Amino acid sequence: MTDKHFDIEMQLLLDAIYLKYHCDFRGYAGSSLKRRLTTALGRFECTTLSQLQHRVLHDATVFPALMDYLTVQVSEMFRDPTYFLSLREKVVPLLRTYPSLKIWVAGCSTGEEVYSLAILLREEGLLERTLIYATDINQAALKKAEAGVYDLDRIAGFTSNHQKSGGKTSLSDYYTAAYGAVVFDKSLRRNVVFSDHSLATDSVFAEMQLVSCRNVLIYFNRQLQERALGLFRESLCRKGFLGLGSKESLRFSAHNSAFDEVVREDRIFQKKGEL
Repeated sequence: MTDKHFDIEMQLLLDAIYLKYHCDFRGYAGSSLKRRLTTALGRFECTTLSQLQHRVLHDATVFPALMDYLTVQVSEMFRDPTYFLSLREKVVPLLRTYPSLKIWVAGCSTGEEVYSLAILLREEGLLERTLIYATDINQAALKKAEAGVYDLDRIAGFTSNHQKSGGKTSLSDYYTAAYGAVVFDKSLRRNVVFSDHSLATDSVFAEMQLVSCRNVLIYFNRQLQERALGLFRESLCRKGFLGLGSKESLRFSAHNSAFDEVVREDRIFQKKGEL
């Protein structure tokens, strides 16, 4: 199949998904989608995207499985530890000044960042007055996030990251291990709301003191990046904080002027005090 035919069939597939399931991937970066859909063809034993489209429209079991290819579920606890260290040192002191806190983890995947933030807030004495909104478009990933169960062989990496992030306790204080897996303590998610939310189609739902959306915008095209950043800007309170991924930036965004850099190397920004 030529690239042109693949592009046409990909657009038709994404239109079909949007019309049937109301999930909008049309603003995702084309090169990344191509790679993932090419892999998906083998998984679903299809030779063309048109065949895959037919299955998506007529077999209800296909789309939930395809979501694992359309969305990138790669995460780890305290990923890029200096980001969390900067949150502790530069952001937490200002968060302490609020009587209650709302934090939005957008594109939370299977929950590693959610539990990282919950542990950080517990260590800093802020979790009990914080409500964390953890959102994603992948329902299966949200279920995994809510369960808080991870493979035991990942814990050594999680523990190392936690220590590098300025952790004040032992990570083992927050989970129990059994049968090759660990389960994180229910108390960590007592103040977490896991919810389906699309940055492509949904709107703002609350005023936040911190929005953390890391390694999500890199999979969007420019138009969808601008839409997402607009949602974050609208959602944040005056002087609220925005955290992005290590390869993401506001530099070329129309929303850049609304933010000040707090920690450039860790992509932490603060919304200006607009009246």
